[in-house]
Amino acid sequence: MPDGYGLAETEKAMSAHIAKLALDLPAAAALSSLYRAANAVRNHLTNAVLREHDLSWTGFVVLWCVWIFDGLETRHAATVAAISKGTLTGVAKTLEGRGLLRREVDAADRRLVHLVLTDEGLALMEDLYPRFNAAEAEVVARISGGKLTTITNGLRTMVQTVEDKSWDAD
Repeated sequence: MPDGYGLAETEKAMSAHIAKLALDLPAAAALSSLYRAANAVRNHLTNAVLREHDLSWTGFVVLWCVWIFDGLETRHAATVAAISKGTLTGVAKTLEGRGLLRREVDAADRRLVHLVLTDEGLALMEDLYPRFNAAEAEVVARISGGKLTTITNGLRTMVQTVEDKSWDAD
């Protein structure tokens, strides 16, 4: 970043402020970098691919989840997309209004609602995802295959650690 608030400057400022505290500095640096990377990648993919389809990041994630599971009950869609049920409701209404998905009441239990892609939503995902994936490939192109596998496995381990601790929140 040309304004002096890039990764190196942020890590230097963080170190200066927390050096006296009894902390796990490698953990702090790893998660700080993870957070910055996630936001940088999200912004890049939104601007490079999703904006031309007038899709928000969350809208795309919901479409992607419904697409890969060939439809999802709303509570499961919220979980898989890692968003609240309230956020899902608003996003689903927007996507439904655009004709990309539809909500279907469960025949056996009318309290349950399933999200299903429309033909237009399916066509969009089949056209959009290869371009989205090409942008993903550009983002990781400077990481060698072995290192990319190591990073991927480390990230999966972090997710699994959080998922395994989910009982703590109950």
